[in-house]
Amino acid sequence: MVSYTINVPATSANIGPGYDVMGLSLSLYLTVTAQVSETDSSGAVTLVYEGENQSGLPLDPRRNLITSTALYVLECNGFSEFPRATQVTVNNRIPLGRGLGSSGAAVVAGVLLANAVSQLNLTQQRMLDYCLMIEHHPDNVAAALVGGFVASYLVDVDRSGNIPASEADQAQRERELSAQAADSSIRLPQENIGHFLQLGCSPLIKAIAIIPQFELATSKARAVLPKQYETKDVVFNLQRLAVLTTALGREKPDPWLIYRAMADKVHQPYRMHLVPGLPEILKTFDPDNTPGLLGVCLSGAGPTILVLAIDNFDKIAAQIRAVFDRHSVETKYQVLDIVSEGATCQMSPK
Repeated sequence: MVSYTINVPATSANIGPGYDVMGLSLSLYLTVTAQVSETDSSGAVTLVYEGENQSGLPLDPRRNLITSTALYVLECNGFSEFPRATQVTVNNRIPLGRGLGSSGAAVVAGVLLANAVSQLNLTQQRMLDYCLMIEHHPDNVAAALVGGFVASYLVDVDRSGNIPASEADQAQRERELSAQAADSSIRLPQENIGHFLQLGCSPLIKAIAIIPQFELATSKARAVLPKQYETKDVVFNLQRLAVLTTALGREKPDPWLIYRAMADKVHQPYRMHLVPGLPEILKTFDPDNTPGLLGVCLSGAGPTILVLAIDNFDKIAAQIRAVFDRHSVETKYQVLDIVSEGATCQMSPK
């Protein structure tokens, strides 16, 4: 039996002004272990969950996000099922539905799982393409896949004409097209759907995640956003985003520069009513009255609050939790590192 261990970090998206653009990978992990039989070629998949954060998750491989993602990638590469009988054990330490990238991590894990069990040798860029066929926003999956402080965007790329492909890319493309020819229902990812850049982030900065004990669906948080914005609000975010991409990477972080650069007028103002206490939290805490704090924002779609800080981590968490307490919202918190390494997959023969 061969065993693969996949680790995918949690992520916090947006970081204030970078809606659907920015992501940070955090030291909180989804771990997927796949034990692959060397003799049983039935392709049967058994799913097992361990630990917390598993409530309501389906064990049917076609409905579970990790294994259904893996099956999609396999089908695009000529496999109708897993090549051999596989037991998939999931230990998810990322809270579900809290704005910490749990679904993005599951998608990334599924792509790495398919890549491992079938030895597809996908490039990192191609893995991102597959991720973005399922998770349509690059901020979480790009940060989870590559690690660190990441900026990303989506683009439609025309690869027709006389653009040469490397031998590895050509072999990959031929395998995918062969699979599509055998089954016309297979929808292959376009190549180079998403692009990313890893930015600098000071090692002094840690992330404090204050996590309300209720779920907030991303679809609900997106539904409250307007279809159109005033130019001045878009400019407001662009100005701050441009500064933030450099400010976090300075060796000695400037608290007020970062604090002001993490302000937002595109998504947080419209989500205030979804998270009790959020207006007070965003208005109350700043680097002067909260030593060590650099910036505070909604993590992804929420309801988690992300605080970037360089000191007094537990005290800052206690102060923000006190606001939630006044609104009768139970919370937990974690002080997390911003990790430079993204998703990993290690093989160990048994």
